[in-house]
Amino acid sequence: MKAQEPVIRRMRREDVRAVSRLEAEVFSMPWSEEAFLEMLEADYAVYLVAVCGDRIAGVCGVRQILDEGEITNVAVSPGFRRRGIAGRMLTELMKEAWENGVRAFTLEVRVSNAPAIGLYESLGFVNAGIRPGFYEKPAEDALVMWKR
Repeated sequence: MKAQEPVIRRMRREDVRAVSRLEAEVFSMPWSEEAFLEMLEADYAVYLVAVCGDRIAGVCGVRQILDEGEITNVAVSPGFRRRGIAGRMLTELMKEAWENGVRAFTLEVRVSNAPAIGLYESLGFVNAGIRPGFYEKPAEDALVMWKR
């Protein structure tokens, strides 16, 4: 049986609890429900979710500052990984941000997260340097990546 294709759409208020749970499943320092609600209300931010059946399988977001977009969250539930969900979400997110005037994108990723780095490189991001001690729990440097 073929896995159901996710639907990529804008995050809604009713998604926030599930998105917050997903972040807690994936990250050691997840965003709170309040943080996601704040982003939903911000006119400078776009957040997308991937929905498989009745479950939120992924989330990603971007905050626009002039013509630059800071990608703040990319998370896919472990049970839904390796299906291209993160790539599809990011492609749609950057397309929407481009239509809103974003011409360059940046993000941070743990230096040890080879799968994510590979995904970002496949989408045209390049290494722009290291941000020492950016992450906690566990402490780790961040690779700063840009797509211009």
